[in-house]
Amino acid sequence: MLRTISRPLERCFGLRLGSGGGDGLLWHTDLKPHASGDYSIAVVQANSSLEDQGQVFTSPSATYVGVYDGHGGPEASRFVNNNLFPFLHKFAMEQGGLSADVIRKAFSATEEEFLRLVKRSWPMKPSIASVGSCCLVGAITNDVLYVANLGDSRAVLGRKVNGSKRTVVAERLSTDHNVSDEQVRREVEALHPDDSHVVVYTRGVWRIKGIIQVSRSIGDVYLKKPEFNRDPMYQQFITPVPMKRPVVTAEPSILIRSIKPQDMFLIFASDGLWEQLSDEAAVELVFKNPRAGIAKRLVRAALHEAAKKREMRYDDIKKIEKGIRRHFHDDITVIVVYLDQHKSSSKHKLGNNALSSITQAPVDIYSLSAEEVEQDMHHTIK
Repeated sequence: MLRTISRPLERCFGLRLGSGGGDGLLWHTDLKPHASGDYSIAVVQANSSLEDQGQVFTSPSATYVGVYDGHGGPEASRFVNNNLFPFLHKFAMEQGGLSADVIRKAFSATEEEFLRLVKRSWPMKPSIASVGSCCLVGAITNDVLYVANLGDSRAVLGRKVNGSKRTVVAERLSTDHNVSDEQVRREVEALHPDDSHVVVYTRGVWRIKGIIQVSRSIGDVYLKKPEFNRDPMYQQFITPVPMKRPVVTAEPSILIRSIKPQDMFLIFASDGLWEQLSDEAAVELVFKNPRAGIAKRLVRAALHEAAKKREMRYDDIKKIEKGIRRHFHDDITVIVVYLDQHKSSSKHKLGNNALSSITQAPVDIYSLSAEEVEQDMHHTIK
């Protein structure tokens, strides 16, 4: 009853009842089981509309993790949140299991479906052609880990050093597709030898066409389909981008590796975390602290760093409203996945009769809680 009464108040006034004076823009799930361990999620909102989306799908045979960092608006990241996992499952069923080819097909199908949505919507909402999302996916099945990504969200592994229980090292498992990295910049320039302005330095950073830093994404149709730039209706709203071919791609980088006994945990996070914490600092923090609430602990550590850079206190950052807070830090999504498949204690985590389920962070921090949007996946994934 209290929950029923409080929800309208929260939506009207931006209150988070029972938060004890905490950060009203921070949401978290402390700990839940998956087939080979536990996982923890936390999200903090900085933009007026939350552009990060995150989800974890669990079943007795597989675990999927998704972190989707939108830009230009929330539409693309929300679309990926609703469509990518069903495509992954569909193609895995058709091809007899997960593979790099299945992942590529799922990414491609998600991109094509979003393009269809843009074509339907843009006469009424031309700005949707400039909305996009980074896309980071992890999948664990049969003790094999797949990591696929577009953009600059990042997956980092915490791995024990052989023979030591007290030392952990950070191993980056994904590629940052961001032209601030010289190698990525050269890759983009090599694909466009006839365009000396494909990457330019502007507003203190390198950007593709002076607009965007990431070289791979879902969406960003105006940087992939020249016909949108040539359409007079589109040109009324957005300055056309001169290009002969796509300057951004939706082809993911994919890593496949067997999970080893020394592999302890994985951190999947949007770049909002990595702007504040190094890979090593994040891994050390997870290694040295209890599991419950570990994703929230990482987010708070990032916010402490953001506050320190502005010579503020953490308590001051917590009081800043969404929208305004984007001047201090980005939206941040963190999912920590523990890997216990080699330990006998993990056998009870999810039995063979366990239902497949999905945990999703709220679409917006003032929207429904995760418990209210969480649902069994049997109606979507059978």
